[in-house]
Amino acid sequence: MESFFDSQPNSTAKENGDLFSKSFQDTTSTLPKGNSWGFPDHLLQYHGFWHSSVFLQGILSAQQQFQAQPADIILCSAPKTGTTWLKSLTYATITRTSYDDSTSPLLSKMPHDVVPFMELDHAHFSTHRHLGIPVLATHMPYSALPKSVTDSGCKIVYICRDPKDSFVSLYLFVSKYQKSQNMQTFNLEEAFEQFCQGVCCYGPYWDHVLEFWKASLEHPDKILFLKYEEMSDDTILYVQRLAEFIGCPFSSEEEEKGVPEKIVKMCSFENLSNLEVNKNGKHRVGGTENAYYFRKGKVGDWENWLTPEMAARLDQITMQKLSGSGLTL
Repeated sequence: MESFFDSQPNSTAKENGDLFSKSFQDTTSTLPKGNSWGFPDHLLQYHGFWHSSVFLQGILSAQQQFQAQPADIILCSAPKTGTTWLKSLTYATITRTSYDDSTSPLLSKMPHDVVPFMELDHAHFSTHRHLGIPVLATHMPYSALPKSVTDSGCKIVYICRDPKDSFVSLYLFVSKYQKSQNMQTFNLEEAFEQFCQGVCCYGPYWDHVLEFWKASLEHPDKILFLKYEEMSDDTILYVQRLAEFIGCPFSSEEEEKGVPEKIVKMCSFENLSNLEVNKNGKHRVGGTENAYYFRKGKVGDWENWLTPEMAARLDQITMQKLSGSGLTL
């Protein structure tokens, strides 16, 4: 994959690349290390959150290089909380005058390939802006976002989910990938313990959610805070709210023609998961099978994986962490 420095003159790119690499090594050499759920490299704790080395490097690079514009739309989430769905709905909504439910790129490309990921793609995001698709996604905590994002006035959309479902989805995603690489899969009970302690990629989960929740209360005109479960209950309503928030509300004519309903249907789990690209394609990062991003899309599937004791423990942690915030999950 082309990096930021590939777009610069060769000598300058090499010099900048060497400087960044040395700076990154200096920064990470003394960071606390945590269990990476069975992967060979440790997670690194940076400013209170745990990251893989690759994503932390992307975060630091974005903090230095990315310049947000007021018209940008940043989709934020912790891993496995509805990111794929939010990308689909947002992309379909913002491009609905260029494509419909029979011509959308979402029918031939997976959502992660039509909406760039800040930690990996920020250097080339201007291309999407020029195409009139200023949508970028990230798993960064609010406190780690590039200063230009929080200062530019661009819109931020955040989605969160019941930690029980989020944990199960994350664990099964990791397990599938490990099996595909002929690695020994990480034990469910061990992963659960790590998750409860906050040691997971971009964790602690509750801290991630709380940062965006508090920011949304302070800046409701700039940050739209969504819950996966509420969106599942009334997706059309929330797509209408999303369109309004990002500055492209549905017209009365579009409403009459059922455009919101068509977007919801096209972006439904049933439709996306059965597309050829999402059944048999592979993601550009790590060769992950696209199908791994489409497991069930159900609320409450944690009941099939967690014991009552495990569920009670997560609920207790959630209650303690969110106490006094006004937020419930």
